[in-house]
Order: sequence, then C-alpha cells, then structure tokens
Amino acid sequence: MPELNSVVITGNLTKDPVFRQTTNGTPVVNFSIASNRKYRDANNQWQEEVCYVGVVAWNRLADSCNNRLKKGSAVLIDGELQSHLLKSDDGFSRNIVEIKAQRIQFLNKRAAHNDMCTVEVHNHSHDDEPSTIEDDTFDKFLSSEEAQLFKEQSSSHSQGS
Repeated sequence: MPELNSVVITGNLTKDPVFRQTTNGTPVVNFSIASNRKYRDANNQWQEEVCYVGVVAWNRLADSCNNRLKKGSAVLIDGELQSHLLKSDDGFSRNIVEIKAQRIQFLNKRAAHNDMCTVEVHNHSHDDEPSTIEDDTFDKFLSSEEAQLFKEQSSSHSQGS
C-alpha cells in the first residue's frame, strides 16, 4: 500500500512565532495554531472544540513566516506530520507530533496589498521561488502519485457499484 502523510488545516497562531537558525545557518520557525471545529451535540446545541497543533517551517518558508506572522494571524497549512522523541531533564520521554509545513497561505491581508499570499516549498529543492496557489480545488494539495491513487480507487468503486 502506498504511504500517505498529508495534513491540511487552518487556524490562528496562539503566540508569536519563534524564529532561529541552525548551527549551519538554516532558518527555522516554530509556532502553534488553534483550529476550531463546530458541531451539534446530542441535544442539537452548537458546541466548539479547539485543536492546538505545533508547526515547523524551514528555509525560505521560515523567512516568510518570520516576516509575516504574529499572534492571531490566520493561516492555512499544507504539510505532513512528523514526530520526534523529546527527553526532559528529569529523564522522562515524550513523543512530539507536529506539522512540517510545505506550503503556508497567509490569510490576513497585508497593509501594502489586498491579496492573499502563499509561500510554497518543494521537497526536492530549497532554491525554488515562492509561488501563489491559484487553483481553488482540493486536488492542488495532492501529489501526482496521490491523485493517481484516488483516481484508481474511484474507478474501482464505480465499477463495483
């Protein structure tokens, strides 16, 4: 079975992003977002649930985040889940799961212009120029392999019906 690790989420930053550089000078930024989900409970009353998610971005994407984001900024994150083990000073270990951002769309308007800005980073090269997402469909978030897999699954389901 092909592997799929893809996350698309919107939310607002819970704090200002933390920007730093690795020992070899690679820019990295960490921040958390709060993503709200509204639903009706068993009594048909509206309820709201908040999910807090950590995000990490590297290279040019980190630079863009450092220049554009602050507490409360609205973003759309497209990336993948990654985990790492964190050992505390008292000897306990925790598994940290966060989103490694591949694309971030800044949803707040800038004072200088009124359009939304998206920065995209491709895994195969860190020298690619940022680009704007123009397509409004979900397919823009799929790799060619993922799109092919969904196409194959759809055709097998329609033949079986």
